[in-house]
Amino acid sequence: MNVQTLQIKLKQRLNKLDSSDYDNVECWQFIEAYNKAQVEWCRRQLVGSNVLKQGDEQSAHRIDDLQSLMTTQTLTLNALQLYSETVSMPVDYFAFKRLELFATKDCCKEPRLMAVYETEEGNVSNDLLDLNKEPSFEWGETFMTFIGNKIRIYTNGNFDISQANLIYYKQPTKIQINGCQDPYTGIVATADVDPTLKDDIVEVIIDDAVSILAGDIESMNQKAREEGDSEKNN
Repeated sequence: MNVQTLQIKLKQRLNKLDSSDYDNVECWQFIEAYNKAQVEWCRRQLVGSNVLKQGDEQSAHRIDDLQSLMTTQTLTLNALQLYSETVSMPVDYFAFKRLELFATKDCCKEPRLMAVYETEEGNVSNDLLDLNKEPSFEWGETFMTFIGNKIRIYTNGNFDISQANLIYYKQPTKIQINGCQDPYTGIVATADVDPTLKDDIVEVIIDDAVSILAGDIESMNQKAREEGDSEKNN
């Protein structure tokens, strides 16, 4: 679906098509509402706060809805004594899925695939001393934490990391309308940016966006209707 069709559908659902009887809605408000709505929709699907209480990959339907947002990127790491730390996270990072890690050791130069477990930062000291949880090349497993918008992959000096691939959900593409000025930055869009999610999902997000706009202009009938339609079709 292109962004011009999206804008027409937003106006239609909001009862603003060819109407100027009250509270005109500007183009940047449509953009802001839609971009906000799609982030909220993605979070509901990932954590299972949708009407079906299904998180990501808990059903074939949910896998199909979210697969276009899943991507992978090879990380650049700084090696320290106890761990290797990412230089930065991907700029489009939205939510973590898994880490694919390959490691080597003096005795074994062929990279080995490691199992990586996520742990809490408060448990790091205990896990490093725990024979059942400590990083081990022989057992092919280690652990990682998130801190300061970076990932720390613990080695305890036991092995070297040859490659780390982050599999994650990326931010949904923010739409833009050509010629529309962003009031937050003052920048005028020079081209349309269309939604990248599937059309059936965009239709659901439109209902969410209309609900946001209706609440902003105190149009309670449209707000209640679109909230119901969104969850009913989720």
